[in-house]
Amino acid sequence: MTKAIYRNEHEVFLLLLKRLRTESGLTQAACSTALGRPQSFMSDVERGVRRLDIVQLRDLCIVLNTTLPIFTQRYEDALSKNF
Repeated sequence: MTKAIYRNEHEVFLLLLKRLRTESGLTQAACSTALGRPQSFMSDVERGVRRLDIVQLRDLCIVLNTTLPIFTQRYEDALSKNF
């Protein structure tokens, strides 16, 4: 099995995170600050350099004004459009 970071699903995940951040009107810096992290945190996440665990993803969803279940549904919807 191909490593997740090289799969299309990972690219869709990263694009969705960036889309949600921009839709919420937050810069990478503002989003990182809300998470108590340096600006480079969101940059690394969106570039796929840093991976998120489920707890971090949930925290990020809260900052982006969504919930983990809604994020998951949007992710599944985006995947279905890409395949």
